Amino acid sequence: MRAVSANLFALLLLCALASVFYVWSPVETRLERHKRRILTPGRGSVLPALPADLSAKTFRALLAVPVAQRQHLGGRLEAPNLTDQTVSARSRHYHNKGDNTRSSRRGGTVKLGSPVEDGIFWGEWLEDLRPVGFTEEYARDWRERARTYRIVKLEPGCGRISNQLATFADGTKACVRYGINADQVQGESLTYYLATLLGITNLPPLVLSQLSGDSEQWAAVRSRISGLQWSDRAVVSLTEWVSNLTGVVTPAPLRPGNAGLRPAVHELQNKTRAELLELMQWSDLIVLDYLAANFDRLVSNLFSLQWDSRVMERDTNNLLKTPGGDLVFIDNEAGLVHGFRVLDMWEKYHNTVLSSVCVFRKRTTLRVAELHRRRDCGRRLLELYSDSEPLSVELGFLSDEHVAILQDRIDRLHKHILHCRAKYGQL
Repeated sequence: MRAVSANLFALLLLCALASVFYVWSPVETRLERHKRRILTPGRGSVLPALPADLSAKTFRALLAVPVAQRQHLGGRLEAPNLTDQTVSARSRHYHNKGDNTRSSRRGGTVKLGSPVEDGIFWGEWLEDLRPVGFTEEYARDWRERARTYRIVKLEPGCGRISNQLATFADGTKACVRYGINADQVQGESLTYYLATLLGITNLPPLVLSQLSGDSEQWAAVRSRISGLQWSDRAVVSLTEWVSNLTGVVTPAPLRPGNAGLRPAVHELQNKTRAELLELMQWSDLIVLDYLAANFDRLVSNLFSLQWDSRVMERDTNNLLKTPGGDLVFIDNEAGLVHGFRVLDMWEKYHNTVLSSVCVFRKRTTLRVAELHRRRDCGRRLLELYSDSEPLSVELGFLSDEHVAILQDRIDRLHKHILHCRAKYGQL
């Protein structure tokens, strides 16, 4: 009897140990996965996502989200980063300058002359290699097609739950921004035309459309629109969906603790042409985001540093890159309208980012100087917007107060450029 009891006790002990091992093994595996960096070929390490309690503290928690989304997220104020989405469409939509021979010249170290001319301007030889991006002619043709093509499918895939990925009858795609409120669609649209006014061609083409049950364009997705609870007659924006895009990490010179993007020739000459071309596009991005007071990109990273010291090592919000290294500025809904409303909160971060740059595209600075001299930025933006977009009246424009803020930011930017030229112009 004693032997039977001993055997039974041993059997129970083995079962208990097996159960503990069974439970602990997957837990340990998950913990190890969380601690370990996931290596991606050719891209270095990808850091794990922020824990929920930290993510909720970042700047995105300050953006309003609809009630349905808050319920879906279990009460947490959090919006997905658009750069986390898989991007797929036809890569030929993005237009590079020149042929394959020109593209191949982007590699290698600098051998074609100084990367900086006249103190603070990117060299003309770099301008010759710079990607054209979405040309004015191409954007105009795309808008004409997007206004008439039938939409045959709507599905998630453009970041926020309130946005949808639309498929046209010919198989091409566009992001539809319904917007939590009209400010977002207006900000997205006006930022696009502000970039056009500045000659910045990194933003995908955009067109406005009005939802209507009687519209042939939306007829095939009428039930889907009803399920999304989109209001009839609401104005939405459609932006071209571009293929094969990857995330972009903030370059070292623009990270806190570094010297910034300065016209230090001895440092820039050690960069490859591809690195210089990317920095050139970053300088345009910072100019545009400063003028539009767009906090939902590099500025948001600065804000998040107080909780997340490694945020600059992750992909920048709403910024993607083609396989050829051309930057694409997406999801500009925080620009101008909403950005101006919350300017007091974000201005110190905008100023910090702007002060980190003293190298610019000469053509961009000439546009800024002209808008400063003529002091008619609001009028010219309205004319471009109205002439290009039939639904501009339906969506509306900036208030007089916001027009004044935009002109003031033009003036401040121009003053900063003059300061850089006075400081580095003799180098």
